[in-house]
Amino acid sequence: MKTLQIEDKEARKLFPVASAEMKAILVSTFGAEFFSGKITDRIKTYEDACAETGETPVDEKQMKAAGFTQDEIDYRKLKTITKALVGDWKADWSDSDQQKWYPYFRLSSAGFVFCDTYCHFSDAGAGNASRLCFPSDDLATYAGKQFTELYKSFIL
Repeated sequence: MKTLQIEDKEARKLFPVASAEMKAILVSTFGAEFFSGKITDRIKTYEDACAETGETPVDEKQMKAAGFTQDEIDYRKLKTITKALVGDWKADWSDSDQQKWYPYFRLSSAGFVFCDTYCHFSDAGAGNASRLCFPSDDLATYAGKQFTELYKSFIL
């Protein structure tokens, strides 16, 4: 008997063109949600984002020992999450027609909360974390709501 080993990314790439029998094997191995075409179904945690991008999760203890602060560690996590959610999309800051969305938050009596999203066409303002932007309002909203606590730790 031989054992087949397959990387997550390769399994996801193979799934759409696989035979019905192979799809059944892949689904029984990875689960149906793993093959969901919707990225927001797959990325619920930082660890999910690492699995999607093939990155190794950061070792917070080691990073703190090296002098990184919690907000720096959280920024790194948010970059990985953003990378996983946007896929191959890249913000082109020289393209004034390309929309770039980001979540924003506010402090209120309810605490630190997701407020809304905002879109920039061409400016890369430092106050809106231009490296953490998204190609759509839906993705920016999802990130802001799903990862509010991580954004809070990064921003405050």
